[in-house]
Amino acid sequence: MRQKSGHIVATAIEFAETGIITPERMRSVDANAQALGLSSLQMMESAGRSLADAVRSQKPSQILMLCGKGNNGGDGMVAARYLQDLQPVVCVIVGSGMTPESAEQLRLLDYCRVEVVPVFCRDDVTALADNFSRADLIVDALLGTGLRGVVKEPVRSCIEMANLSPAIILSADIPTPGIRADHILAFHRPKIAGSSVADIGIPLEAEVFTGPGDLLSLRKKRPDAHKGSGGEVLVIGGGPYQGAPYLCGLGALRAGADIVRIASPVFEPVPELIYERLEGELIGAEHIDRILPLIDRADVVVMGNGLGSRSHHVVRALAPSCRRVVFDADALRSPLPEAKDCIYTPHAGEFERMTGVEPGEDMIVRAHAVRAAAKKGTVLLKGWIDIISDGSRVRFNRTGTPAMTTGGTGDVLAGVIAGLFCQMPAFESACGGAYATGKAGMDIGTIHEGGMLASDLLSYIPKILFGKGGG
Repeated sequence: MRQKSGHIVATAIEFAETGIITPERMRSVDANAQALGLSSLQMMESAGRSLADAVRSQKPSQILMLCGKGNNGGDGMVAARYLQDLQPVVCVIVGSGMTPESAEQLRLLDYCRVEVVPVFCRDDVTALADNFSRADLIVDALLGTGLRGVVKEPVRSCIEMANLSPAIILSADIPTPGIRADHILAFHRPKIAGSSVADIGIPLEAEVFTGPGDLLSLRKKRPDAHKGSGGEVLVIGGGPYQGAPYLCGLGALRAGADIVRIASPVFEPVPELIYERLEGELIGAEHIDRILPLIDRADVVVMGNGLGSRSHHVVRALAPSCRRVVFDADALRSPLPEAKDCIYTPHAGEFERMTGVEPGEDMIVRAHAVRAAAKKGTVLLKGWIDIISDGSRVRFNRTGTPAMTTGGTGDVLAGVIAGLFCQMPAFESACGGAYATGKAGMDIGTIHEGGMLASDLLSYIPKILFGKGGG
């Protein structure tokens, strides 16, 4: 299996994103790398070693290193360890809030030939005026991609004095806001234009495959949250197949939606779901006026679950009125319904039905087909490896188990994606939903093996989503 996995990752390299990466996405990649077994300390060691090499390339004689409490500061402290033959002065912002990794690097500096100067306040910084004026190179490792809010003391004074110094300033990963950076050494990928880049050994899979990092942007509910703040989902489906829309609705609730309505000709006694009765046996044109007000109040709409083949004209008529919509199951037909912001969730047969293209068995061929199809919205092609694309980006998901071939698991997945879609963009919702639902199936598979029910997924999904990957 290891060799097979390695082959899969190697062939996916063409879909690796390049260029500037946002701090939020970088945090996701870091978390995915850690889930694969690459520790934060290992990445810090690689980053610090690369930073030390960049310092040496400047041939400095007097080095002042400014290190914050976060992991960016830890990168700087690792670099100081590799530069101890040059006897750098290491100014470290200390106090509460230092990350465990940076605290470990600070401890190691006690055994190194460096001068560590703890800094608690502005006066501690001004006392280092001679060090700032004598330095010919200053390393800025004060604040990295985890910065929240405004820069506070004593970091603000470090920035002011560094800017007044005649020294070259080399920023680690990303410049601290307000500092005069002459050179920037980014780790893994640049965060701003003009950066040099050092490879710190992050596995390719951490970026091209989903992982727990893809759930980091999922917001926790505020203490003052009220009913509805998690979003309202409307599921339009049922008729020929009565259970599908209800499994979908429960999936949305488990993914954080507060209110879920089921517009269907079929009633199931599920007390957590609000039933909106549609008279008759099938959803038809006569129901459009009844459904439109429900669409207006919903944050996300799901269409297609249990709908059958005779209501597609209704799906196409309703779709343009939806702000955000997940098209699943029987909604995945040609002509393809379109909406302002949408996600399509086909399996291979539905993909061919909606596009006229057979996706094939080869993963790379499938990925190209999915990306080509994702012109009207994000496409999630379900399979032994799921493939997600928004027409530009491509992401793969390997969570899941053969036990999930049981009926209804796709309905739960559509609901989970809809619940996430209340809070997250389409592509991120599809990636997070595929990862979390597949991971829940894997966790259940260790207990139920081949006897899994789609409803079994429901109690596991919150742990995965709100436990940021479920461990």
